[in-house]
Amino acid sequence: MMSKYAVTNPATGEVENEFPDATDDQIRQAVDRASAAFDQWSTTDPAHRSSLLSRVADLYQERTEDLARIITREMGKPHSQAVAELEIVISIYRYYAEHGQDFLADEPLESPDGGRAVLRNDPYGVLLGIMPWNFPYYQVARFAAPNLMLGNTVILKHARLCPESSAAMEQIFLDAGVIEGAFVNVYASNSQVAEIIIPDSRVQGISLTGSERAGSAVAATAGQHLKKVVLELGGNDPFLVLDREILPTAVKGAVQGRMANAGQACNAAKRIIVLDELYDEFFGQLKEAIGELELADPQDPDTFIGPMSSAQAAEDLHEQVQDAVDRGATLHLGGAPSERGPAWYQPTLLTDITPQMRAYGEELFGPVAMVYRVKDEEEAVRLANDSPYGLSASINATDIHHAEEVGAQISTGMVFINEPAGTAAELPFGGVKRSGVGRELGKYGMEEFVNKRLVKVAG
Repeated sequence: MMSKYAVTNPATGEVENEFPDATDDQIRQAVDRASAAFDQWSTTDPAHRSSLLSRVADLYQERTEDLARIITREMGKPHSQAVAELEIVISIYRYYAEHGQDFLADEPLESPDGGRAVLRNDPYGVLLGIMPWNFPYYQVARFAAPNLMLGNTVILKHARLCPESSAAMEQIFLDAGVIEGAFVNVYASNSQVAEIIIPDSRVQGISLTGSERAGSAVAATAGQHLKKVVLELGGNDPFLVLDREILPTAVKGAVQGRMANAGQACNAAKRIIVLDELYDEFFGQLKEAIGELELADPQDPDTFIGPMSSAQAAEDLHEQVQDAVDRGATLHLGGAPSERGPAWYQPTLLTDITPQMRAYGEELFGPVAMVYRVKDEEEAVRLANDSPYGLSASINATDIHHAEEVGAQISTGMVFINEPAGTAAELPFGGVKRSGVGRELGKYGMEEFVNKRLVKVAG
C-alpha cells in the first residue's frame, strides 16, 4: 500500500520516494517537543532569534539548487520558477531577521491617571501550520518566519505531495542552530490534526493555506476549542483591462499572471475582464500569446509551463472545463490533457462563461484563462465583485489615479495596478469574504499570533 506521503513525480508519474505516516504517539511527541521548545525559545533574546533567521536565509541560499530540484520532482514546478520561489523565501527570512526586533518593540500608551502604560508584543505559544503544495517553501516561510521571530514555535503539517521539501526545511532550521522543537515537521493525517493536534491545550493557534473546504473544516474544529486561526484560502481573482494604451502590458501580465506555476496559484489572474471597445484587439493578442506556450520538461531551465501537480489535479480541472464547454462556453485553445501524461494539461482559453457553469463561481486551479467581455467599467466592477472570493484584483489602465478608484470599488484584500497579483516580504498578503481571514507578511505577519500584553503602572 502506497504511503499517503509520497514523492510522485508528475512529469513521469513515477513514485520516487515514500514516507510513513506518523503514528498517534509520534504526533503527541511532536507536540511535546514544540511545547518544551517554546519555554526556551520564547525567552531567547530577540537579537539571537534574529541572527538565527539570518543563518536560515543563508542556508536556503546555499542549498537553492538542491531545494529547487526537490519541488520540481514533488509538484512539477519549472526549475526557473522554483529558484524564483526560493529567492522570495530567502528575502522573507532576511526581512524578519532585519526588522523583527523593531516590530517587537514596546508601544507606549497614554494613561488616563498620569501613570505609565505600555503594550508589549509577547509570544503566543505553539502554532500549527497546515500548508499546501503549490508553493512548498514560500507558503511555509510566510507563516514560520514571523512567528519564530516572535518566539512562537511551529508544527508543520505539509501537503502529502511535499514530504521531502518539508523534511528539508526542518533540517535547515536544525543546521542553522535553531533549538530542536522550535520547527517540527510531522507527516500527520487530517484526522490526527482534528483529533490530536488542534484539541491539545498547548497548541494556541492554527494557520492554514489551502482550499475553502479545508479552511472551513479546520476553522470549525479550531472554533470548538477556542483556537485562533489565520486562513488564506481560494481566489477567483479579476484582472481588468480598461484602456487601449495599456494593452501590451496587460497581455503580458495576463499570461504571466494566469499561466505561471501552471496556473496553480490562489492569486492567479483567473477572470480576465475587458471593456468591449478593447476586447477584440486584446483577445487576439492574448490568444496568440497563449497559443505560443509549449508544455516542456520542468527540469529544463527555459521551461515556463510543465505538468500540473498531479494526475488528480489535472482530472479535476478538466471536469470543470468540460462542464463549461458542455453548457455553452467557447473553447479557443487547449481544453484537454496532453499526450505527455495524465498530469499534463494544455494551456486553455475560454470565453462565454455564464453563471450556470461551475467555472463562473469556482476556482479553476490550473492553466485555464477565462476572458469576459463587458460594456463599461460599471459592468466590469459588478462582475469582478460577483464572486464568493475576495483575495486580489489587478487593474490595468494608463491613468493610475483612475485605476486606483476602480480598484477601491472591488471587494478584495489586495489590489495591484498595471501588474499581475504578486507578493513580497514587505507587503501584507490576505483576502476577504471566502478567501480567508488574517494577514501574512510585512509587519502585519507579526501581529496575528501575538499576545498584545498591557502593562499598566498606577499614577
